Amino acid sequence: MTNINNRTVKDKSDVIDTDHAHKSMVLKKLTAQVPWQDLRGLSRVQIAYNLVLPYPFLFLSWWFASQSWYLVACMTTYLFFAAAFRQAHDGYHHSLGVSKGVTKGILLLLSALLMTSLHSIRATHMAHHRDPLGDSDIEGSLAKGTWLQALLAGVSYRVRIYQQGLQLSNTSNRRLAWVEFVVIAIIALITLLLVAGFSTDYAMLTQIAAYHVATMILVNASVGIIAVWGVHHDCDEEIVARTERNRVVNMLTFNLLYHAEHHLFSAVPSNHLPELARRLDKAAPQLTRQRVVPTSHDISQFKYKFMNKLTTLYYRLIKQDNNECPLRRHLG
Repeated sequence: MTNINNRTVKDKSDVIDTDHAHKSMVLKKLTAQVPWQDLRGLSRVQIAYNLVLPYPFLFLSWWFASQSWYLVACMTTYLFFAAAFRQAHDGYHHSLGVSKGVTKGILLLLSALLMTSLHSIRATHMAHHRDPLGDSDIEGSLAKGTWLQALLAGVSYRVRIYQQGLQLSNTSNRRLAWVEFVVIAIIALITLLLVAGFSTDYAMLTQIAAYHVATMILVNASVGIIAVWGVHHDCDEEIVARTERNRVVNMLTFNLLYHAEHHLFSAVPSNHLPELARRLDKAAPQLTRQRVVPTSHDISQFKYKFMNKLTTLYYRLIKQDNNECPLRRHLG
């Protein structure tokens, strides 16, 4: 009996492997129809744009915080974080248009500003690309649950990312990650001392530092629901990521939500993802049909399923047989 069961499990595994291989072959044929090599290059203006993009928003957020205009400060902090996230993400794939040495320096600087170790995250991110949504993909694991689970798992998820990142890193990358952790700890300690009144001569600096550290901790704890769950939930081996076509949303996220395009052609810089999206829509629209922001069709489907659930619940509670009702059994 055990042999029969084992053989059944093996047969199912073979079917899954065959299906996966077939989907991979179809995907390769579809992507082969999309010209993309010309999108790898960057002009000097584009490189300069990539390098300076986050920092005007950072300085604006600091200035607004120093004036206690916290609502506007939060808006500019979001823009800084999104732009910095894009810069770091392109840095992971060496598509900023600069050398590897300069890229390492940028990631070190951003790690201090974002209060997170980008070199450890880079290691898990590259593993995510090797096996998207697979068993070994810790980064993509957040997309396998509900949005509420993704939101609540923010801190523990970030710790797991760091742990796996250190394990996957080579010696050089691991050293850089530990440098980042030390720098972050020093920044946090200095901020705590300032807030505790260690010196009263730096009131404005204290206000800016406390605001920045607090917002970075909050954003890092919640970024997974958008950066991971939002772009990967309900995806499979063929379509591993979602994408977006709303121009305003893409402008406010600095092209980060062209995520299906990024997974299919990860060497293409964020600057050229809109053009890549147009080519994909023309050559293989089935690969870009899943959207990040719900469409009217998605909303209609949700309403339909929700009403079905309410109807089912109504018949279970109200229309059931008298003998099945617990209250009637006890009172009858």
